[in-house]
Amino acid sequence: MTAPLDQPTDTLRWHLEDIDLQAIDRAAVAPRDDIFLLVCSASFIESGTDLYTRNLLEYFAGDPGFESWLRDRWEPEELQHGRALRAYVEHVWPEFDWEGAFADFFNEYSALCTLDELEPSRGRELVARCIVEMGTTTYYQALNGICEEPVLRDLTWRIRTDEVQHYKHFYHRFLSYRRSEGLGRSQVIAALWRRVAELRRSDADVALRHASTWRWRDSAEPPALADVRQRLFDRMRNEYPIELAVRMIIKPLQLGPRLERWAERPLSALARRVLLN
Repeated sequence: MTAPLDQPTDTLRWHLEDIDLQAIDRAAVAPRDDIFLLVCSASFIESGTDLYTRNLLEYFAGDPGFESWLRDRWEPEELQHGRALRAYVEHVWPEFDWEGAFADFFNEYSALCTLDELEPSRGRELVARCIVEMGTTTYYQALNGICEEPVLRDLTWRIRTDEVQHYKHFYHRFLSYRRSEGLGRSQVIAALWRRVAELRRSDADVALRHASTWRWRDSAEPPALADVRQRLFDRMRNEYPIELAVRMIIKPLQLGPRLERWAERPLSALARRVLLN
């Protein structure tokens, strides 16, 4: 028997103890600044999920099933992502002061992560949530593609799988609010576009900046952030699953299977220009 959509299960899909940190091939990954920055940045964002959860719980107050899922499923899984990524960073790069860097990141991030940043209606905020989950799903898939270290590949795919499930839940909740709010396609498109336009800035950029600053804080000539950002972008671009991103972006438009297939190719070309240039 399948559990109702909003009924959280009692256990996570996986646990931190399932990640064999002792099996990490440190020699293969420790010299790679790109992997360090990508993993460390992600660990900061995931570790700040409790703040975003409080915002969403306040915004969706009075929707008990969704509140329960946010509190009992989404937040624990996201925070576990943060703990696992942090553990990986601290195992491979023990000299890095993760706590100090995260404190600086969170000080800035917490000022940006406010209720005012949410969409003007619950339905449109759920559209935005779908785009955020699309971003994390494709990020971890691309990271999985550029890394060769087996433990990190296992970890990133576990997280990617969680993010896909989060997308599905936000999407199904969106369908309910779409009906109750009478959201037209133009309103959905506007919410999609606003969130897609923000994917390459905000929290991810803040996280990268603090990871980079603390990584080279004692260096006489630290690399310029713009150069760091471009190198990482170029590295990830070749593995970025653009077709998957497009399918996840257009799903809230409810175009129907045939129209979705027809639109996927030109939209993939457009998305490649918007997201990968």
